[in-house]
Amino acid sequence: MKRLPKDPDLLEEYDFSKGVQGKYANRFREGTNVVLLDPDIAAAFPSDEAVNTALRLVMQLQKVPRPSKRRI
Repeated sequence: MKRLPKDPDLLEEYDFSKGVQGKYANRFREGTNVVLLDPDIAAAFPSDEAVNTALRLVMQLQKVPRPSKRRI
């Protein structure tokens, strides 16, 4: 197994001898659904449940039929 150069930021007590290289590579390639909220938005929603509830309400509003515009 190829040894990597010693990283000055790693402490001696870190033990990666039983680590598996690429263990999560496929999962990483699939992508992510993480969304970063601006601080003011995050402050308004205390949990992921609150964000999901608000977004579901927005989705419901999109389904509300709008009155057609009348031409005069």
